[in-house]
Amino acid sequence: MLRRIWRSPSGRLGLIATLLVVFGGLAAPLLATHMPNQLDVAARLTPPSAAHWLGTDQLGRDLFSRGLFGTRIAIGVALSVTATALVAGILLGVTAASAPPAVERTILAAFDIISSFPSLILALALVAVLGPGLLNIIILVTIVFIPQFGRVARAQTLAIRERPFIEAERALGASGPRIMLFHVLPNIVGPIVVLASMNIPVAITLEAGLSFLGVGIRPPLASWGSMLFDGFTYLEQSVWPVLVAGGMLTLATLGFTLFGESLRDALDPKLRREP
Repeated sequence: MLRRIWRSPSGRLGLIATLLVVFGGLAAPLLATHMPNQLDVAARLTPPSAAHWLGTDQLGRDLFSRGLFGTRIAIGVALSVTATALVAGILLGVTAASAPPAVERTILAAFDIISSFPSLILALALVAVLGPGLLNIIILVTIVFIPQFGRVARAQTLAIRERPFIEAERALGASGPRIMLFHVLPNIVGPIVVLASMNIPVAITLEAGLSFLGVGIRPPLASWGSMLFDGFTYLEQSVWPVLVAGGMLTLATLGFTLFGESLRDALDPKLRREP
């Protein structure tokens, strides 16, 4: 699978960008030249230099270090949201496909209600209820993503359970839980994992958008969205905060998007592009 991804130019670019972002986030304490909240008032809004490789913000904080620690926030939120939504979506989707009609209609109605709102608008509404903060951002973005995984899990379960090998298992006396655990779930995980990889950049963008609007990650935690907001506030004095935060956000979203598309092509023979 990795060889197929590497053969594609877009897959190669996405894989390299994804690895760079993940490595930067994991190794942030080792790579950072300063603490992310270390102030240097005498060096406010300075361009790149030997002391500050990518310049400083309005409080004299090192942009390179804050960008690296912002990567940890973005990747941490995206992976937490995606993993939680994936598990909850699979459970609800499989339940909807196997439960009585009344339960199925209730679950699908909940999915319809959540999906009827634009993601950012629903996230803002949930922030108004839960309040800002790292944990609340993870919870509300997870709620936004659950219907996507749930619908895919339900559709895949409905298709798989009518296959001949499932009928053979039933004829051999296999119980419902055994069929679901050993035969249905392994066969529906593939498309859901691809969906998860393509939802990671959406989660990163949502977190950055909420932080940019001031209702996401609270200061002094470094977030690409809050760095962008501060940069736009002082744009006339220095463009470096916007360039640094925007560049890192672009690299992460582009990398994960290209990697997700290449992963989809590598796993699906109908979409696979051989050189």
